[in-house]
Amino acid sequence: MALVAPAHAQQVTTSAPVVHVSANAPAVGDGTASSGVDRTRADEAAGLPDSPGADLYPVAVPVPEPAGTKVVIESISQKSSGDNLLLEGNVAITYGDYRVEADRIAYNQATGDLEATGHIVVTGSNRSENIQASRATLNIKSETGKFYDVSGSVGVRFATPRNNAPMSSVLGSTAGDLMSGPNVRGTVYTTSNPFLFTGRMVVKNGPAEFDIYDGTVTTCQLPRPDWQLSAGHFSVRDGQARASKTVFRLLNVPVFFLPYATHPTGEGQRQSGFMIPVIGNSTLKGIVIGEQIYFAMSRSSELTVGAQYYSRRGWEQSATFRMRGRGLDFIQSHYSGLLDRGFYQNQTTTDASGVTTTKNVYVNQGGEDMTLSGRRDIGEHTRVAANVEYLSSYIYRQAFTDTFNQAVSSDITSYAYGTHARNGYVASLEADRYQGLKIVSTGEQIRIFHAPVLQGEVMERHVANTPFVWSATAQFADLKRTQGTPLAQTGFASDFTGRLDLHPRLSLPFALAGFHFRPTVGVRDTLYQHSRATSPLPGPAPSERATALNRTVTEAEMEVRLPVLERTFNTGAFSKLLGREAKHTIEPELNYRYASGVEDFSRTLRFDDTDVVANKNELEYGFTQRLFLRPTKTRACETGETPPETDASCGGTRETIRWKLLQRHYFDESFGGYLTPTTPNGVLVLNRRNVLDSTLDLSGVAFLTDRRSASPIVSQMKLSATDHVDIEWDMNYDLHANALRQSNVFVDVHQGSFFGGLSHARLYAPGRFTTDTGTGTTATSLISDFSQLRVLLGYGNPTKPGLSIAANAGIDLKLSQVQYATGQFSYNWNCCGFSAEYRKYELGSVRNENAYRFNFSLANIGTAGNLRRAERLF
Repeated sequence: MALVAPAHAQQVTTSAPVVHVSANAPAVGDGTASSGVDRTRADEAAGLPDSPGADLYPVAVPVPEPAGTKVVIESISQKSSGDNLLLEGNVAITYGDYRVEADRIAYNQATGDLEATGHIVVTGSNRSENIQASRATLNIKSETGKFYDVSGSVGVRFATPRNNAPMSSVLGSTAGDLMSGPNVRGTVYTTSNPFLFTGRMVVKNGPAEFDIYDGTVTTCQLPRPDWQLSAGHFSVRDGQARASKTVFRLLNVPVFFLPYATHPTGEGQRQSGFMIPVIGNSTLKGIVIGEQIYFAMSRSSELTVGAQYYSRRGWEQSATFRMRGRGLDFIQSHYSGLLDRGFYQNQTTTDASGVTTTKNVYVNQGGEDMTLSGRRDIGEHTRVAANVEYLSSYIYRQAFTDTFNQAVSSDITSYAYGTHARNGYVASLEADRYQGLKIVSTGEQIRIFHAPVLQGEVMERHVANTPFVWSATAQFADLKRTQGTPLAQTGFASDFTGRLDLHPRLSLPFALAGFHFRPTVGVRDTLYQHSRATSPLPGPAPSERATALNRTVTEAEMEVRLPVLERTFNTGAFSKLLGREAKHTIEPELNYRYASGVEDFSRTLRFDDTDVVANKNELEYGFTQRLFLRPTKTRACETGETPPETDASCGGTRETIRWKLLQRHYFDESFGGYLTPTTPNGVLVLNRRNVLDSTLDLSGVAFLTDRRSASPIVSQMKLSATDHVDIEWDMNYDLHANALRQSNVFVDVHQGSFFGGLSHARLYAPGRFTTDTGTGTTATSLISDFSQLRVLLGYGNPTKPGLSIAANAGIDLKLSQVQYATGQFSYNWNCCGFSAEYRKYELGSVRNENAYRFNFSLANIGTAGNLRRAERLF
């Protein structure tokens, strides 16, 4: 935002102020030289009685001047009488970084006192301070004095004038001259919170202290600011402007009276106080009225506490704490909770005999959600970090969160760890908790704890002076798993169980004729303090046994990287078609893996991916194709554009297409006898959703429901046709089932201020739930059939002057239903902006809401409303 600073104040006196002669004023000449003081008005003033308000204005007190600072004087005409100088014509006096410019200055070299008239401009570069006035009496060494008919700023730097013109000629005599004068280079805000003021008189008491009388303050562009605070007296001290009996004006219209008001003036200054109230409306919440209090606790920490009243539901309370430390250290925490009055709704149930009953049931969707994240680096090699969330009710989050992705999320993961890494040795201590919702209607959840986890790791290093490299990991974990509703246990639950896992590996990487080979052998031994009693799967909840279980797995692996095939097309039909030089590369890869020794898979307790290790004999193969184009010259990156490397330019050679295909062939279709109709223990594992480490790290789809020789084909394709279009398509195609199991398409388009996006997610795969006949002999794997489309269209951005508008929607194509939709627009002018939003949620019986939100923003002051910046679409 450009700054227009006038040479004259908005509120000026009707006549020139009386000049009072003080003991520190410059002496008058001997009569032969023109004096800088109007003797007639001075004599008249001396003979007048004191006015009733004469004692209201304090006398500035000089402070000791820095030693060794020189005074530089410039002017067209100079006349002297002893220590007194009369300077006329483009006068400039510089003392350190303090500079005074005027048409005419009477200056005393001994005391540093001066009187200035005509187009006065005073600047101090250390605080980017600028004062413009019609008359002034001040001391340049102590930076004290009085200014009349003032407009000024703090935190606004005026660029160097062209042709070394004086600043007074840059600023001109009117506001229009400031931005259009022939010597202007422009203005720059040196702080995100600039402070601009006007006043009938300003008394400066020191380098960073002054009083404004009959004035206004604002952060908007002068001379016609969108908003301003006006008062009889502003006191500027310690980085803040304070005033009582203040009137807030919007578009020069008095809006409301403030008994007391403060405004920050220093760079990066924050101040405690009440936030602008929040007002909104929602069909779910009713009328929303809220208030927050902001506490600037220190230079690096802050706290915001608030509450909102929902006319239909009750009180919501919230608090946010943020702190920044040295380097990457930080702490951030947020709490929200709702004291829900609840409501009654009709609920229909059908019993075993087919009788349908409808009851008026009381529903309470209140709850609490708290998050805490932080990091602390202890020295160069040690750090601690945490990311913790506590949620008392999924229904609370689904019904009241403002983010759709969070509303439909059913998993919560919390962790805290400390790690020390040095010279390739890593030691860490961790605790984590997983909480996942399984059945919405009953609130059934699975909770898994790792507390604590002690792990040591040795990164790859050579064995003596040989080409062999070795690595190892060792982990001890105490684990616990529970499953049930808030009222009862409904699934498997374990006691805390110890697990010790040791995993050393030895490799011999070498190259031959452009081929790169990496054979690896390893042993993995896992000791469980407890085990699981074998029972049909699926079937009754398994039970835990006190019997220990030891699993020893031998591993072998051969990774092969083939030479990269490449061809450059700088001539021919292909190059003419693209209109530019192109390079095509093919990067093949092979990876063979073998593991043996898992004999008691059904007796292993399940906590994480360590517990789904199985026998394997498989070959992974695939290739990555890339197409590089050299179409453009390097250029500066546009807004929102990411360069290929940090601090690099955009344009130039670009990777236009990347396509990776991957598949695995299973030589052992039963995975060591696991996938058989029945095992010696009578466990049925076919026709259900199986998860093994061999499939878990390949695809997000649990495709292993029966014996098969090959996995689905995993395809990952990305197209960056131009600097303004990005397309990505990830999919899994199962040749065994002859079906597309998973497909995700992403399209992003941006051109200037216009932008758009489209994504489609498709999933047709075995579901997470199974049904049981009660005998344990048959099972049915339910299908997850999901298809959702998301669209986004918009123009503009949050800081763009004028109109910005955007809309997005999420559509469930299986249900032919809009799950959520949002439309937003905003209009910004000068330093004000207005935004409004309509938002719709359609999440079944839990949430069916139409919400209307808005905000009115004043630059560097605050926002009234309930539309948060983080939730904007543009």
